[in-house]
Amino acid sequence: MKCPNCGEEMAEGTLYCEHCGEDIHIVPDFEPELEADLEQSISEIMDELDQEHDGVFEEPEPEKRFSPKKLLIRLSVLLCILFVIAAVGACVWVYLYNSEEYQVSQAMRYTEAGAYDKAVACYNRALELNNDIELRFSLAEVYLLKNNKIEYEYLLREIADDKDATAEQLDRAYGKLIAIYRAREDFQTINDLLLTSDDENLILTYQNYIARAPEFSIREGYYTSIQPLKLTAFGAGKIYYTLDGSEPDENSQQYITPILLEDGDYCVKAVFINDNGIVSDVSVGEYHIENDEIPAPEVSVVSGEYEFPINIEILDEEKEDVYYTTDGSDPTYFSNAYTGPVPMPIGKSVFRFARIVDGVTGEIAERTYLLELNTEYTPAEAVNDIVQYCQDSGKIMDGAGHFDESGDVYQFHYQYVTNINDVSDFYVIAEAYLAADGTLTRTGTVYAVDIYTKEQYRLQRNERGRYELTRLEPEPE
Repeated sequence: MKCPNCGEEMAEGTLYCEHCGEDIHIVPDFEPELEADLEQSISEIMDELDQEHDGVFEEPEPEKRFSPKKLLIRLSVLLCILFVIAAVGACVWVYLYNSEEYQVSQAMRYTEAGAYDKAVACYNRALELNNDIELRFSLAEVYLLKNNKIEYEYLLREIADDKDATAEQLDRAYGKLIAIYRAREDFQTINDLLLTSDDENLILTYQNYIARAPEFSIREGYYTSIQPLKLTAFGAGKIYYTLDGSEPDENSQQYITPILLEDGDYCVKAVFINDNGIVSDVSVGEYHIENDEIPAPEVSVVSGEYEFPINIEILDEEKEDVYYTTDGSDPTYFSNAYTGPVPMPIGKSVFRFARIVDGVTGEIAERTYLLELNTEYTPAEAVNDIVQYCQDSGKIMDGAGHFDESGDVYQFHYQYVTNINDVSDFYVIAEAYLAADGTLTRTGTVYAVDIYTKEQYRLQRNERGRYELTRLEPEPE
């Protein structure tokens, strides 16, 4: 086809001349039914004119000769007919050219016939009439059939950026675009594309393709205590970080547990690399730490389950001002003061140790223990056995601890279980004197009962402070 303006050859289906830029008005194809109607109308008009001619000139002239008047009449009628045809055709052309429905139907017909260039021209005209998103989807599919992936991608990008697109349309556009880039293994472009979207549902759907910069749990700035810095990232992958301001990469320290920022200056940089190898932007945080807090005491025994008695100790060189509880409450000045190894209680216990200086409680060290002894002999049974021994020896008259008519009594209290001198494990039972007026005083007598053999001993300290065990012999019958 040649341009009517400059005469240059033009590609089929184009709407303007690439040489001179003149718009080309293509008269759309008429439907076969419309052409038939026009031909029938012209035929009927010609028949009516012939009938009128026959009625006016009923009597034949005696001599046939050429009549300029008759020729003029016939030419006038023919010109009128041609004018009507042209006017009707022009009206039809204008109507169809400005009909979105007609342009879309023609585009679909051309697509089915494989005339993709003509289909593109019709869809472009339809989009001039109505810039509808669904029409852009249809045009994009035609470009894909033409194997024109550049225009196909461009239209999908245009839809993805359209603020008027519905959630369903955005999902379709992003899905098609991601399919393109995934086939190319261009995961970085997928990441960049998704990060431009504000649709959280869409981002959640394709979260494995996104690498966002890691987030820090604490704001950068000045702190007067140790700060545990947590790093989090969106999606599946790994976080790498540096503390000296250098740029992190996959060769840097991998983040696994919170980073303890102690005394000093830190420039923390972190990057997230997801499972597809997409690298996020780098997050940066600067911190200045001056630790004025009192550190938690170092405890010798870790949390866990135990079957044998064990003593819990404070390993710090300075053991003063350490207080502890065994019920999980925070230590205070009214709690137990640490003076030496503490035997682990039977059953479950929650120890909390802290140093308290000038009314300021330092950091707390918490340990949880479960002690279940490898014996069926209980502390209560050991206390009963000591009470029975005291009765048998004549120290007391009854199980209540009475020794005379005064009303004063001896009492026996279980203290703890411990290993003594590597001999065995013992229940330690302290003796106390309860006066009738309610005054309770420890007598200083302490008993130890072997938790395995049930043998009974008196427990004393020698001059060097070492425990000594003296076997209690049963009274002769």
